[in-house]
Amino acid sequence: MKVNKVFENVFKLDSRLATQNLVPGEKVYGEELVYVEGIEYRMWNPYRSKLAAAILNGLKGFYIKEGSNVLYLGAANGTTCSHVSDIIGKNGIVFCIEISERSMRDLVKVCEKRENMLPILADARNVEQYGRDVGEADIIYEDVSSRDQAEILLANSKMLKRKGYAYVAIKSQSIDTARKPSEVYEEFIDKVSSSFRVLERIKLEPFHKKHLFVVLEKI
Repeated sequence: MKVNKVFENVFKLDSRLATQNLVPGEKVYGEELVYVEGIEYRMWNPYRSKLAAAILNGLKGFYIKEGSNVLYLGAANGTTCSHVSDIIGKNGIVFCIEISERSMRDLVKVCEKRENMLPILADARNVEQYGRDVGEADIIYEDVSSRDQAEILLANSKMLKRKGYAYVAIKSQSIDTARKPSEVYEEFIDKVSSSFRVLERIKLEPFHKKHLFVVLEKI
């Protein structure tokens, strides 16, 4: 099996995306573990992860690196978070914000085995609940199902360092089902334009329908 480096700590094994497993032998969501030349990789399913889908659909700017501090809004069960955990390594940290107690139960189990993941049960609108814990983040990753997705990003942007980056999976159907997805995307971008500059726009089909993945830089 041929291994090619895509980004820092992100690889393709033949045509499939993967990260090197930070916790050898441990799976998070039933993903396949593959060994190549003594290294264990976790296969990264783009149908389960919008970040993986964005990479496969041509993402150019990848700013999550070894040692990054990542504020992750909408951590859910920890699928994508765990791959981010692999990428940032032991010197980075992922602050995993999740509002659902049910999802949090699964997320905590993942975090117990990954020391660089911190689970925080909180509403991402209420930044004061966790702001002191986070301090300053290098990256914000937002994947929330909410009509006020833009407002949530802006509220959390105070914790993002200047010239920091935000990755956002805009869910048009969570914001407004009556309007065209393209209109929803443009409204989101317009709302955050006072604080962020758009670097990339990537559609996530066929992996995720009616989603636009945007890469933003804090102004």
